[in-house]
Amino acid sequence: MKDISIVIAGEAGQGVQTVEEILVGVLKISGYHICATKEYESRVRGGSNSTQIRVSDHQITAFVDRIDLLIPFNVDAYNHSKNRLSSSSKLITDPANEIDITELEKSQIIEVKLQEIAKEIGNPIYANTIIAGIIIGLFSADKEAAGKLLDSKFNKKGESVVNSNIEAFNSGFAIGEKITGSGDFKHDLTPDKNVKNDILVNGAQAVGLGAIAGGCNFISAYPMSPSTAVLQFLATNSNDFEIIIDQAEDEIAALNKTVAAWYAGARALASTSGGGFALMTEALSLAGIMESPAVLHIAQRPGPATGLPTRTAQEDLNLVLYAGHGEFQRIIFAPGTTEQAFYLTQKAFNIADQYQIPVFVLTDQDFVDRYNNIPELDITEIKIEKHYVKTEADYQRFKLTDNGLSPRGIPGYGTGLVRVDSDEHDEQGHITEDMDYIRPEMVKKRFHKRFELIEKIAELPTWYGPKSPKLAIICWGSTLPAIQEAVDNSNREDIAIIHFHQLYPLPANIKEFIEKNNPEKMISIEANASGQLANLLKVYADISIPKESLHLRYSGKPFSVEDITEIIEQEAK
Repeated sequence: MKDISIVIAGEAGQGVQTVEEILVGVLKISGYHICATKEYESRVRGGSNSTQIRVSDHQITAFVDRIDLLIPFNVDAYNHSKNRLSSSSKLITDPANEIDITELEKSQIIEVKLQEIAKEIGNPIYANTIIAGIIIGLFSADKEAAGKLLDSKFNKKGESVVNSNIEAFNSGFAIGEKITGSGDFKHDLTPDKNVKNDILVNGAQAVGLGAIAGGCNFISAYPMSPSTAVLQFLATNSNDFEIIIDQAEDEIAALNKTVAAWYAGARALASTSGGGFALMTEALSLAGIMESPAVLHIAQRPGPATGLPTRTAQEDLNLVLYAGHGEFQRIIFAPGTTEQAFYLTQKAFNIADQYQIPVFVLTDQDFVDRYNNIPELDITEIKIEKHYVKTEADYQRFKLTDNGLSPRGIPGYGTGLVRVDSDEHDEQGHITEDMDYIRPEMVKKRFHKRFELIEKIAELPTWYGPKSPKLAIICWGSTLPAIQEAVDNSNREDIAIIHFHQLYPLPANIKEFIEKNNPEKMISIEANASGQLANLLKVYADISIPKESLHLRYSGKPFSVEDITEIIEQEAK
């Protein structure tokens, strides 16, 4: 199993993302497995952005530090990425950029006069399409598919722009074939014909597809990186799936509208990031006392405050777990793969509807922006489960029941009046200050009885690997792919992975589950400064992980496969 790591780097506005869009589509159609990750600064122009595209003969879903082929658009882009180069790396560079490459061997350097060729075609911006052509030529990928993609991408700009981009691509393709033919760049990857039928999807799209499969017909959000991609995806597909798109005036309004939409009978989603969710907490408490369903997608980024708005982190577990004044229940999911993002988001809508609680889907920048190809999703067992009732004249929205679930009615569906209130209320929904009976009973149904219900459906973490391992790696969310690849690369049969895709509530038998599998040693790998999952396991399950066994990253960079390999070598001696 082999792969090649290609990094294209440049300023914001130079077309790095355009190159990525062309490459991932054409290479996938050509039968190559793809994993694309990106880094970008919080600016519209300038800075140093890059995208890494891993091309492989097997499925890959993780970021690596290694660069096999670097294509920098300017000096700063080269300087930003050169520390990831090795003696086996190749560099495609334009002499006009005057990059100091004296530290590289001559055999590592491939010079291409990109700007000169682009100007001859008509505009320096065509350099990025030339680069896309070069890379696709290196892999002898589907030239016809590239032409169709370019036509689709640029046809709104007119025929001349389409033709110029196709000319630029063809020029690059010929250069790529020449480079391969000369032996300056070699690979032995064999396309897999089955990949053509795969889905190429990123984390944001997987969440969006899961929401559609869950019956989402309303989303309210205020744009906030890196969560905005979910709003954009649903907006793009809103006509096909009859989804109302509301770009709210702020995050406070966004969740209030989401709660209101559920009250009216919609299946609604709010999507934001940590700073935006901080503004939503009062509306979250409103959902709690109204016993309203709500589905919230939180794409994490480093804080506090604005922090690093375009980087990645796992810092908001505590925020989501404890947000909102008063006490009410919630469920928290954290997908580790794009497939999990689809299935868990779909499930979130059914659970929110059934148990009348907020359900969270926690992702992060690394996850939502990462592309990879996956087999077709299995939707044969997926159902949209609706749990509201037709009301009668004596309907009680907050009726006290044995299991703590009141029948949820929708205004206009039946003859009953559906009263809700942000104040404490009786069974009919009237405001009350009865502290002797009504208040304790309402707290009990919202908190204690609801917890008993949702704990029963809590899912155990996924155990990958052998029983009685020498080392068990605890992780959650987006760190899973890098950990899996590092463990696979280690060729060791005494390492297991415990991946938590549900963070709250934990199953009642979680401690028994881990002890039964009998790990000799456990460590936790998290992208935060305090070990938030490790702390949660201690508080809610009496599972202790020593501080020296916490491997925490809070720089804003994702864990790479090499990072995890180093941790494994350190911990599994």
